[in-house]
Amino acid sequence: MDSVSDYYSATQLRADRWSALREAVTSLCREQNAKKAASIKVRVADLFSSLALIEPYWAFPGMSAFDHMRRQFEHGNFDDLSFTVNRVKRALTSGAYRRRSIPLDRDSTDDEEHNDEALLSPEARAMARPYFEVLIVDNVNDQQERWLKSNVARMRRPEDPFHYEAVVVPSLEDALIAVLFNHNIQAIVVRPGLALKSKNENEILGKYITNASETGEIEAMLPEDYGPELCRLIARVRPELDAYLVTERSVEDIAGLDLGICRRVFYNQEDFMELHLNILRGVAARNKTPFFTALVEYSKQPTGVFHAMPISRGKSITRSHWIQDMGAFYGPNIFLAETSATSGGLDSLLEPQGPIKEAQELASRAFGSKQTFFATNGTSTCNKIVVQAVVRPGDIVLVDRDCHKSHHYGMVLAGAEVVYLDSYPLNEYSMYGAVPLKEIKHQLLALKAAGKLHRVRMLLLTNCTFDGLVYNVERVMEECLAIKPDLVFLWDEAWFAFARFSPTYRQRTGMRTANNLRVRLRTDAHKRAYEEQQLELGDATDETLLDTRLIAPPDARIRVYATQSTHKTLTSLRQGSMIHINDQDFKGEVEQSFHEAYMTHTSTSPNYQIIASLDVGRRQVELEGFEFVQRQIEAAMSMRKAISSHPQLQKYFKVLTAGDMIPEQHRQSGVTSYFDNEQGWTDMWDCWEQDDFVLDATRVTLAVGGTGWDGDTFKTKILMDKYGIQINKTSRNTVLFMTNIGTTRSSVAYLIEVLVEIANELDDLLDDASKMERISFDRRVKNLTETYPPLPDFSRFHDAFRPDHVTPEGDIRTAYYLSYEETNCDYLELDGSLQEALNAGQEVVSAGFIIPYPPGFPILVPGQVVSQEILAFMLALDVSEIHGYRPDLGLRVFTPEALAALPQAK
Repeated sequence: MDSVSDYYSATQLRADRWSALREAVTSLCREQNAKKAASIKVRVADLFSSLALIEPYWAFPGMSAFDHMRRQFEHGNFDDLSFTVNRVKRALTSGAYRRRSIPLDRDSTDDEEHNDEALLSPEARAMARPYFEVLIVDNVNDQQERWLKSNVARMRRPEDPFHYEAVVVPSLEDALIAVLFNHNIQAIVVRPGLALKSKNENEILGKYITNASETGEIEAMLPEDYGPELCRLIARVRPELDAYLVTERSVEDIAGLDLGICRRVFYNQEDFMELHLNILRGVAARNKTPFFTALVEYSKQPTGVFHAMPISRGKSITRSHWIQDMGAFYGPNIFLAETSATSGGLDSLLEPQGPIKEAQELASRAFGSKQTFFATNGTSTCNKIVVQAVVRPGDIVLVDRDCHKSHHYGMVLAGAEVVYLDSYPLNEYSMYGAVPLKEIKHQLLALKAAGKLHRVRMLLLTNCTFDGLVYNVERVMEECLAIKPDLVFLWDEAWFAFARFSPTYRQRTGMRTANNLRVRLRTDAHKRAYEEQQLELGDATDETLLDTRLIAPPDARIRVYATQSTHKTLTSLRQGSMIHINDQDFKGEVEQSFHEAYMTHTSTSPNYQIIASLDVGRRQVELEGFEFVQRQIEAAMSMRKAISSHPQLQKYFKVLTAGDMIPEQHRQSGVTSYFDNEQGWTDMWDCWEQDDFVLDATRVTLAVGGTGWDGDTFKTKILMDKYGIQINKTSRNTVLFMTNIGTTRSSVAYLIEVLVEIANELDDLLDDASKMERISFDRRVKNLTETYPPLPDFSRFHDAFRPDHVTPEGDIRTAYYLSYEETNCDYLELDGSLQEALNAGQEVVSAGFIIPYPPGFPILVPGQVVSQEILAFMLALDVSEIHGYRPDLGLRVFTPEALAALPQAK
């Protein structure tokens, strides 16, 4: 039996233990050899002991059923045991226990036993009452536990919209384990009798206690505070849940405490019906989808269509003789739900007053923002909306140079003067990392010294990057606010919407950090720490400030915006995105300009189906986001382990670790890998709390240079064309596998099978290769793994687009529109006239954006001077898609005459 240390996830451990138990008891029933049977009995006993530490945190099959199975084993009733275990395992796998009672006696019948949940029609699944579990925390004996559960069960009624079962645990620590282990839990009832410590010594479960609390936090609690403190701790790790506190303390004592997620306090009473109704109401509040529900109801209404949408109600399709196939493919509902905001009956995205407004408010609650806005044309538009709303012409904006191209275009539209920030390069893998905090502070301090800090408006960073690098958001914000107390932050979280629903990941999101800082900056402890640091620093030099962890002033303004591609990492139709705002000055300073920018970029005919999917996607993550993200991370971790530990795959592939992608000086925890063949698993929590940068485990970057194929060829010719595996991103010698909330263990298994097959085919190919073929293969591998072009830094803006030579900001808008006049531009061939011009010492300036795919960000922007390093990188590119570059003409650049004519050049 695998040891607990072999598992990253406790949920995987549980699933595998039940599978192993089913196999063992089935074998035990068949085994005739006494010696082999004795060996199997030892294994079964070990599995029961292992599961006995896990099952108390789950309602199904429940400890009474589990103890009954154990007695069947001890009494030698192996046939009965096999029947029971098989039925339990089948119900756990199919999810059947969620929709009906599962009889476990051998004499019982179960007519629906073989109706797998996944085989039910969508209509049948939609009609089933959703199931969840309620955690009751009370240190009671078995008889009292049965009394509690029976009282809760008696409150349930046939007309209830949901069905739930109760789980009882005795202590605060057990409660923390339960909410981080059991994803079915949606509500917690905290009773006065709870103990503090758990008696469970399971290694994989014990880490949950550490991750949910700070060092020494639990030990310092007073017994009378156990209940309120539990509500507060759960709010830290699973804020979407509801808690109900039953207490004997006075109203005055409770009123001054932080009760976290507590929705209601019950004072020394056993009103189970009132508790039951509150539990249902709390879950119903998260289950509510105002716009989707309104759209469904609209689709049922008989209407006469006399507005400008022939496809509304499907009339233009049902009357057609030629496009019936479209109606058959999509079905009727999508057309019945098509309408216009101006036709009435629903809400307007541009001026929401009804269900869209309510849906956005629910999304704001779910994602921890102060305001949330839906977008139906992607995060590219969200980025431009925020930049245009916040940035005014002439404002200085610090921008991550390798951010998405929409930000660069946003700078053009806003008329910003841009300071581009360079990320650290990963030359070996032809990709960039992220921007070191010292680089950001250096630019801010330089602008301050030049007397320009008042013009600095925004810091714009990508979190997480396409390759999975995640900033220490709180440290970046606090240290930047220490220099510029009203700095606006725009975090592009296009690939990070799911992070809100993982306790580990949530701490590095923009909204969570904004809420934390708003609270912490107001505390007396923070004020004292700030004042003490100011005395210590005195007239400190910039070098000292760069090396000091700066503390933000208590009066700093928290101004944070996050843009998220809901459709990329959560459930939404394509182009469904959200803008989350946590800006203390939004209402007084930005609200009007934001709405103007929103009007500028948002269609007056938004797709209602996208809006509905955003509404439903929010409902899903509030109720099961924790479960889905947990499984997503588990799938990625399984992939990492399987590839890293497979001897055949190690010949040709390498999973890039945090140590490969993050320089040592930015990994304060010392963690280099989430999985190591010798040491096993590393808990992510430490590095996610401490390090400057961490690696998102759900992205698995695989170095494929050892195969002799470059990343683009491996993606297109091998994975897609041959095996039907789709991926987004490659670099010169890597491919990126991204797990998502829909990834299954079967998908991971298939990928591993494919990689093993590829490795085996390479073995066969090399075994049969001639001497020249082998030399050719070795040269390709060397070229991809040892010879690589260095990644160029941002050179500089030409002097014609800079206000002075003191700081590096440039007027990208003037450069962009200068290129509109054809006579201002010329074309130079990369390996001809452009190389000659640079060799002659001429300044060559790009007239547009040059964006190779991959890596997918501009290596040249309008007004940027072309350097020898940039030219060498372009010549070394082996990709066919370069936006803004014309192979037939060359690189579009400004003529010397056009540059000389600009006012700044004179």
